[in-house]
Amino acid sequence: MNVSVELCSLPELDDRITVVRAGDEVDAMFVRTERLNVLIDTLGTPELCRMALDLLGEEVRARPLVVVNSHMDWDHFWGNAAIAGKALVVAHAAARERLSDPSSFQVLKDKTREDARFRNVELIGPDITFSGSMVLRGGDLTLELIHTPGHTPDHIAVWIPEIRVCLAVDAVEYPIPEVWGRNARDLRLICSSLERIRDLDAEFVIPAHGRTLSPSTVNENLLYFKALAGCVENLSEAQLANPELGKSTGLRLQDFVAIPADMAPHVVEFYEKCHETNLGATVQARIEGLNIA
Repeated sequence: MNVSVELCSLPELDDRITVVRAGDEVDAMFVRTERLNVLIDTLGTPELCRMALDLLGEEVRARPLVVVNSHMDWDHFWGNAAIAGKALVVAHAAARERLSDPSSFQVLKDKTREDARFRNVELIGPDITFSGSMVLRGGDLTLELIHTPGHTPDHIAVWIPEIRVCLAVDAVEYPIPEVWGRNARDLRLICSSLERIRDLDAEFVIPAHGRTLSPSTVNENLLYFKALAGCVENLSEAQLANPELGKSTGLRLQDFVAIPADMAPHVVEFYEKCHETNLGATVQARIEGLNIA
């Protein structure tokens, strides 16, 4: 699979923010401040990250570079080898735990078997980690790194208060985000993270997938989880035990969100799997008697 990188300057956004787009795979973000440059995520391979750095050109070398690994999902940090030793890499403390888990290496093995472009990937972790939140002070802009778990345990969103922009990465997604696991705790966490982002009252909320700037996406994601919980609440115990529950009329992905007509079939299939995970977590919350949304 061939993936190319392009830089996108969106007219609605402050010109200090550039979208670094790796095809349909993922959007990283580049933020210029007076004191430093910040790259949020390094894309899915070192080659893609190098392409991005080449496109950014002298701009990326004009100030010290700080890299934020938003979370340890392959499409967001497997490009770290391209910047190792050249930039400070920051992530949440939970990222180290994920990186040390054998499943991280298994994902790399599986992806390498599927696609030769992953053969040069090394799993390189952050230089600095933090718990709670961390602030990068750029002079004209402040980047607040906010722990927003639920999609993954280590997930970070970036809030830039001076221009009221939230770089939400995968905490917000169009059409839906995916919860980390089929359990009530992760479901509660992702809803709390969405509420935290909503309460920022951002002018623009930019996810890494979905190509949207609208803060309404946050409310739409919350409404999706609320509607899912409402439907599951009305199910019988026999229905809850049905392994094909997600295929039942009224509980399919398209029963909760509108699927764009031009969305590729493989992308629709991906979000259907996300919905299955979300449904499983919602069922578990119902079984445990927890009110999530």
